[in-house]
Amino acid sequence: MGAQKRTATGKTLGDFDEYAKDYRRVHNESLAITGADSDFFSEQKVRVVRGIEADKDGSLLDLGCGDGNSARFFRQHFPYWKYAGVDTSDLSIEIAKARAVDGAEFVHYDGDRIPHADKLFDVVFAACVFHHIDPSAHIDVLGEIRRVLQPGGRFYLFEHNPLNPLTRRAVSTCPFDEDAVLLRAGYTRKMLRTSGFQEIEIGYTVFFPNYRIFRGLHALEPFLKWLPAGGQYYARAVVSE
Repeated sequence: MGAQKRTATGKTLGDFDEYAKDYRRVHNESLAITGADSDFFSEQKVRVVRGIEADKDGSLLDLGCGDGNSARFFRQHFPYWKYAGVDTSDLSIEIAKARAVDGAEFVHYDGDRIPHADKLFDVVFAACVFHHIDPSAHIDVLGEIRRVLQPGGRFYLFEHNPLNPLTRRAVSTCPFDEDAVLLRAGYTRKMLRTSGFQEIEIGYTVFFPNYRIFRGLHALEPFLKWLPAGGQYYARAVVSE
């Protein structure tokens, strides 16, 4: 198993402190087979959200923000939104703060209670976070996400697709994914429904490697989101009014 940490209430989470300083290099090495780097995947997820969210401004929480790499892409694609990031890795939060992304706020999260007020955010975003959380804690974490979302707020959960062999290969060679328990889309839909989310949608993405010969096909991806063959998938769910 990879590094683990426990919260005060016993939840088991991935502990990224030991990888924080070298996270991007290690991640890029594991992604080499895809022809892309971690920046590509960070921005790709933000682009998916931007393609759905029409509001000019709002507030967004990046749950499991790591070293803050996604913050700069959110600032680029959501320039008028308020951005906050939280993570259980103290060292990752320090690195994120050092990036000094304009207007971004980064706070340590103890893994139990999200350090923000009730009904504060329009959107919560979690990119490849839940496969590092013990499944027994998923419902508790989703409860916290619902607490900080406004009525009508949206939750975007991105995960690796275990049905894709290239994804499984990349995960198996990544040191900080040793503890990962990949989640099938059906499981994700069920846990969101169990947690009281509504209007749950699943979309698949990352169908084509980022090598030059495939780049012309990337524009087709929105039309393939129904096909469970993409390297990753996202779930969008709404908190009832």
